[in-house]
Amino acid sequence: MAPILHVCLNVADADASQAFYEQFGFEESWSFEADGVENRYVADENGVELQLRDDPTVEEFEPGTAWDHLSLRVDSVDEELERIDHHGLVKGPMDQSVAGARVVFFEDPDGHVVELVEPLA
Repeated sequence: MAPILHVCLNVADADASQAFYEQFGFEESWSFEADGVENRYVADENGVELQLRDDPTVEEFEPGTAWDHLSLRVDSVDEELERIDHHGLVKGPMDQSVAGARVVFFEDPDGHVVELVEPLA
């Protein structure tokens, strides 16, 4: 089994994206620049990393087309949705009894879809 190392997200502003994911406990773990492209990594307390790739030569891109969504586990979907700065609801909040969870889908600053999952019972 190969463990997931990170999820790479193309972003328009690494600072804005980092601030967004810091709301969920992600902190900058390391970064590098190559050919003018900033690659900033943020990690949660379990070591799960997101790579925030900020290429200043790319003026437009279709966000969210290379992947479906990022899922984060939370204690309360409703409390988190009230607390965080999100950029538009996509679906929910709602209970998904077949999954045993309450969920909500919303967008980050670049239009990537993020799902919050609260286990039920």
